[in-house]
Amino acid sequence: MLKVDSISVYYNNFKALDNVSFEFKKGENISIIGANGSGKTTFLKCLCNILDFKGNVYLDNKNIKNIKRKDLAKKIGILSQIIPINFDFSVFDTVMMGRFIHQDRFFVSNTKEDEEIVINALKTVELLNLKDKNISNLSGGQLQRVFLAKIIAQNPDIILLDEPTNHLDFKYQIELITFLKKWSLKENKTIIGVIHDINLAMLLTDNIIIMENGKIKMYDKSENIIKSNILNSIYNIDIKKYMLDTLKKWDNK
Repeated sequence: MLKVDSISVYYNNFKALDNVSFEFKKGENISIIGANGSGKTTFLKCLCNILDFKGNVYLDNKNIKNIKRKDLAKKIGILSQIIPINFDFSVFDTVMMGRFIHQDRFFVSNTKEDEEIVINALKTVELLNLKDKNISNLSGGQLQRVFLAKIIAQNPDIILLDEPTNHLDFKYQIELITFLKKWSLKENKTIIGVIHDINLAMLLTDNIIIMENGKIKMYDKSENIIKSNILNSIYNIDIKKYMLDTLKKWDNK
């Protein structure tokens, strides 16, 4: 479905991505982890062609460099971490933005179908009761669910996650990742997520990419990655010991 062929990215003289190749299958969820500066977000940006890169990325055997931006948005959506809000729209109008790519550019009015899709998206994330509320008055967890509803209304085949749980309370982090996993399975969507928290990354997917110095260091199931101890060298810490020591504090025995 999505094939990455020898892509590299340079920031001045710094090589952020180094000849990376990979293939993502339809309906497959994959988490991408690694230390800061390992190339995770750069890799994600290449997948949706919002960053200049050498090499090629193919979506359904078509080079994404040759796909119009609006057509690409019908296939790939992005959910990133919460950013400062610079507009004052209602929840309903914000989610309706996800329908823009499906509308005729000469008649940019919302159809009955568009409105039904937005309503259903808001029901899916349990925010229909807030549809008329201004988004500047929402909590962080509510706002992220609005942007998730926008992605659902957009209805892409692939959803890219760029650390979407940053700045969310612990409860909402788990709720968001759990919802995405269930929804992707139900709707046969492909999710590729850069997730900072290793436990959340494993909650979302069984398969994990580890990046280091702009390269894919390892790709495997989470249990195999844990057994390999590769995380110790990636993060320069004994990850397993840290996790177990932390869990001991919850043991009341």
